[in-house]
Amino acid sequence: MLNTPKARSRGYKPGERPWTACLYILPGFIIYAVFVLWPILDTLRYSFYEWSGFSSPSFIGLDNYIKLYSDEIFRKALVNNLWFIVFYTVFPIVIGLFLTALMTRRRLPGMTLFRTGLFMPYVMAMVVVGVVWRWIYNPATGPLNQALRAVGLDALARPWLGDFDLALPAVGVVGTWVQFGFCMVLFIAGVQRIDEMLYDAAKLDGANEWRQFWHITLPGLRNEISVAMVTTLIAALRIFDLVFVTTRGGPGNETMVVALHIYRNAFAINRVGYAAAIAVVLTIVIVIISVGVLALRQKWVED
Repeated sequence: MLNTPKARSRGYKPGERPWTACLYILPGFIIYAVFVLWPILDTLRYSFYEWSGFSSPSFIGLDNYIKLYSDEIFRKALVNNLWFIVFYTVFPIVIGLFLTALMTRRRLPGMTLFRTGLFMPYVMAMVVVGVVWRWIYNPATGPLNQALRAVGLDALARPWLGDFDLALPAVGVVGTWVQFGFCMVLFIAGVQRIDEMLYDAAKLDGANEWRQFWHITLPGLRNEISVAMVTTLIAALRIFDLVFVTTRGGPGNETMVVALHIYRNAFAINRVGYAAAIAVVLTIVIVIISVGVLALRQKWVED
């Protein structure tokens, strides 16, 4: 029995042992270690090998990482991932803030149904989203081109996913459609904890709705905005299933992303070691950007 003054000072209850909590989390940690931590370490190890997935691995040191510097497809994919940050992070956060300002300061009929409908794309399987939008973008029978032709805008009809200039923005729009609902719900939850007295005081001082949003709502959502930024940034850098379903990286390599490049190297041309090196580099990029965003968030909060 831990009923000593020292144990009580540490917060232990009588009869409680400090390692009891470890026993509760042990099964979950074992599963996490087997299916997450071990594959990560294995990926790091294989990044130093030349391996087809079938033959015996051959240690080659840093050769896989050196090849990345001359891999034009990898550079193109990384640039595309950075472009997807605009569609996955910037646009959804801006739209989410706009909808939050619209739906939290005024009572609108059917608000619950409206929020649910906007949030639905985020909880849908990305494969389903990709299939639906591939049908929408279909150049012959898709609703988008048919609607343009119906209103006399035939010149604007395009093979959206096959156009070298429009394929990446077309896929990016889908990412925006998926992500902004998450940002909106996150921001609405954040607004609910802002003291209503701040808005009342601002109204007494003659502040209009725009000034209330800029000086009260936006600063009050600092934590939520930082969470949305980190989450959507990671989604933009990890994007795979949406591109795979809609364009397979085409036309050419215009929508190629790093995750799809990893998939092709690992499972299409059997360069598993090289794919592991790409995965390690992608992980490092994600960690660096995430840490940078969190550092900016901390500075923002302190200011």
